[in-house]
Order: sequence, then structure tokens, then C-alpha cells
Amino acid sequence: MEDRVRRSEVFRYLGYGNRIPDEETGELAEECIKELLRVSEERICVREFPVTVRDGSLDCGCFQTSSRSLLKNLGGCARVLVMAATLGTGVDRLLLKYGKLFMARAVVMQAAAAALIEEVCDRNFESWRKEYEEKGLYLRPRFSPGYGDFPLSVQKDLLGGLEAGKRLGITLTEGGLMMPSKSVTAVIGISPVKGFCRTEGCEACEKKDCPYRRSLGQGRET
Repeated sequence: MEDRVRRSEVFRYLGYGNRIPDEETGELAEECIKELLRVSEERICVREFPVTVRDGSLDCGCFQTSSRSLLKNLGGCARVLVMAATLGTGVDRLLLKYGKLFMARAVVMQAAAAALIEEVCDRNFESWRKEYEEKGLYLRPRFSPGYGDFPLSVQKDLLGGLEAGKRLGITLTEGGLMMPSKSVTAVIGISPVKGFCRTEGCEACEKKDCPYRRSLGQGRET
């Protein structure tokens, strides 16, 4: 079970980049991963919608946006998958607990939880990719609100279109943050053309100055 969580991603979120962490941090990360997996309740939902473009504005079925970044990512796609995933409220309770009692452990726990939700999304993406390729269709990179100029303001309509509150227990705070906090939403283009560059995550985002950005060529191994 613990092998599902990429240690390289945990350490990237901790700011180590390609450097190997000290032994104490490595051991703490292993403890946090085990504890997270005991309380995590991974849940995910996905729906397919038509996508249309009018005057540079995208209509993805359950939300509309004028994002140039998403428009580029979905070029040539007539349909999209809209997804949401979460680790559940147990993880939030764990993060809150250590945030009050043991800050060093809370920081590592945050990084491990971020790596775990990314793994959940990647694993499901791979399953969907195989399913669509059997139909002669190909998936574009997973693209989340907050990447480039894709605004977080779409979250309300996106989550509503998925009925994510009822199906996954994901809600939005007044400030627009998702609860449980370790939740992810994304849009995935469905293309009839094979060979589109499948970048994802940091590589798909235009925010080059992000401190958590993977360096070019950095792998995603465990």
C-alpha cells in the first residue's frame, strides 16, 4: 500500500527538489504515509460533457470560462471529462491534529497527503486512458483550476455539475477553497488524435516561479 505514494513527490512538496532528505525526515515521511493510508477514504467521480468554443470562451457543459490555457489544452476536442477526487475528512482531521500538537509532523503530513491525492488522480487517469483508447479516442493532460489562467472561480459550477457535494462530500468555503482540503478537480480533453504531448501537473502550468514546481526532466518514480 505504501508503495503507491511517490516519495520523490513528498520530498518535492517539502522543498527538497532532487536532493535526498536527511534520515530523520525520511523516517518521518514513512510514518506519515502509513498513518495517512489508514485514515484515507479515496473517492472520485467523473462525467463526460460536450465542449464548445465561442468567441474564445469555452463551454464545458457544467461551467464556462475564457481561459486561454485551457483552450490551448483542449484544442481539437469536442468532449471532455470533468473529474473530482478527495481523500476524505479523516485526512483533514489528522492534519488539524498535528497542526496543533506537532508542527514538524504536520508539515510532512501535508506533503504526503498532497502526493497521495496526486497518485489517486494519476491512477484513475491511466484507467480512463486505457478505456478511451479501446474506443479509438485519446485523453489530453489533466488540467486543474488554478493552472495558468484557468480560474478557481469555476469550482462552484464544476463541483455542482458533478454533484460532488452529494457524491463525494466536497464543499466550498466562502473563500472558494475545497473541503476536504485534500481534494482535486480537473478537466481532461477527449481527442480523436493520438500523439498530443501528455504533459501534466507542473509541466502543464505556466506559473514558472512556483516553489513546488518540478524541474524539467524530473521523474515521478516512488
